[in-house]
Amino acid sequence: MKRLSTKDAAVLSRRYLVEPGTDARLADRDTGDTFGLAKPPDAKRLLRETTEVLAEYQRRLAAQDADSLLVVLQAMDAAGKDGAIAHVMSGVNPQGVRVTSFKAPAGVELDHDYLWRHVLALPERGMIGIFNRSYYEEVLVVRVHPEILDGRTLPARLKDAGIWERRFREISDFERYLVDNGHHLVKIFLHVSKDEQRKRFLDRIEEPDKNWKFQAADVRERAFWDDYMRAYEDAITRTSTTWAPWHVVPSDHKWFARIAVAGIIGDKLREIDPRYPTVTAEQKAALRAAEAELRAEDREGSG
Repeated sequence: MKRLSTKDAAVLSRRYLVEPGTDARLADRDTGDTFGLAKPPDAKRLLRETTEVLAEYQRRLAAQDADSLLVVLQAMDAAGKDGAIAHVMSGVNPQGVRVTSFKAPAGVELDHDYLWRHVLALPERGMIGIFNRSYYEEVLVVRVHPEILDGRTLPARLKDAGIWERRFREISDFERYLVDNGHHLVKIFLHVSKDEQRKRFLDRIEEPDKNWKFQAADVRERAFWDDYMRAYEDAITRTSTTWAPWHVVPSDHKWFARIAVAGIIGDKLREIDPRYPTVTAEQKAALRAAEAELRAEDREGSG
């Protein structure tokens, strides 16, 4: 089995890309794929190297203070979103990253359009933002459970059969607007199998330290698994665009999913290619003057 270098990790981005204009075909994508990577020790090595690359690019992004990066993470329950965020961003300056986890909208959020709260959470320039679930829930959970629309303060005339088509258009237009204004997107669906999800739910029940993660409602949602897969497939197919494409990452092996996520984010940061600001001649002169003053203090102190 092969080993992957940090440079090779960018290949993962192309491997799991959903080409715009093509069908995502989730049933044809192997949730257990590891790209030939053999052992977890190799995974740890590669993850460490790729997170070091992310940290360097994050420093450049912050220094340049022009572009930003938004990572949208979607998945079925227990697919490993929280773990991926924690491990992939482990070496990045926490001041340069903001993670927002979206629950079901409530209160004032329901008095606004479904994109409103996400606009408020967008990363500032120079920042990396991560949406742990996102506005895509409005074409996923709400589509699987259309009765949710009954409780939304949306005009009745807009709760028609055309709502999903409109939302796909609205989301794609919103993402294009973001990209046109220097806010780049990486969209990742962590693709886990139904059987692997079952095993992880059992782990949460059997291991006391994981009991807090378990929600009985998550098990009940398994009855809608096929509906969710159809909703995800349609949403990914319809919103994987040239400006904001989707990546479907196999996630039955958590260690590999983390490598793939790191590789995909790293590939986007390389594409953005943020640079440290150029120091002007005037700034260099000020640096030399400051250096001379500090060295003079040192000489005075030792004299």
